Amino acid sequence: MKRILVFVVALFSVFSVIAQDKLHTLHFENNNDFKSFFRASSNFYPVVSAHRGGPTTGFPENCTATFENTIKYNPAVIETDIALTKDSVLVMMHDNTLDRTTTGTGNINDYTYKELQELFLEDNEGNRTSYKIETLDAVLQWGKGKVVYTLDVKRGVPFKMIVEAVRRNKAENYSIIITYNANQAAEVATLAPDIMLSVSARGKEDVERMENLGVKAENMVAFVGTTFPKSEVMEYMKAKGITCISGTMGNLDKSAIANGDKIYLDIVKAGVMIISSDRPVEVAQQMAIYIKEHQLKSSAIN
Repeated sequence: MKRILVFVVALFSVFSVIAQDKLHTLHFENNNDFKSFFRASSNFYPVVSAHRGGPTTGFPENCTATFENTIKYNPAVIETDIALTKDSVLVMMHDNTLDRTTTGTGNINDYTYKELQELFLEDNEGNRTSYKIETLDAVLQWGKGKVVYTLDVKRGVPFKMIVEAVRRNKAENYSIIITYNANQAAEVATLAPDIMLSVSARGKEDVERMENLGVKAENMVAFVGTTFPKSEVMEYMKAKGITCISGTMGNLDKSAIANGDKIYLDIVKAGVMIISSDRPVEVAQQMAIYIKEHQLKSSAIN
């Protein structure tokens, strides 16, 4: 009897490890499927966006090991940041300097990519990890069939280089380029009329300004801010078929910690499809309630 019990416990442990190693992926067969998924409707499938990839203890921001850890818990859009080295290599880094997130110091654009490879990434608690600064090419190659990226282009990085990297890696079906104003959106739309854009749009005037500059609404994903979304904005975006992203980094995440995570569910119910958060697991748990209540399914979710 004791041997049977030991066997059952061991078997359960094996299954637990297997379950933990399962990746929850977002995958699209073609560009039409990709764009169709991100179209606002009454039965959209909500998905969390992991801010800077979902860093946690032992897993630094903007690192594929961290992205993989994030999608062990739930499918995710991965928000990640791109900087430029001294020798014009696109690498993953949020800050202009290396001090906070690596074992190095100084400005990232004072280093060649080879020099950066001497450094190690640190997690948000300052612990040195075994991970290195990665290139955008490596990140895009890793993400195929696993995640959708929102690519945050840091100051001084040409959008043309980002578009070329997306094209080079055939990542059009899982990449959304972040822009912060109408002129940036128009620049990317001119470079790549087919690529999806995350645009800053708090309402009708912002959308119309971009449309007048040649940005198609069908390629927009609207970032509607970091406060609770306004109902009139949600109604307008829905009428235009524009999916909305709400950022909860900062005050809304703090409010959830203090008052409960239901605020994430309320944001989804208000019409937001994507929530960008520093708490992706907790957001996804609230989204799961919405998904179950509405009996939602998607062939893109595995």
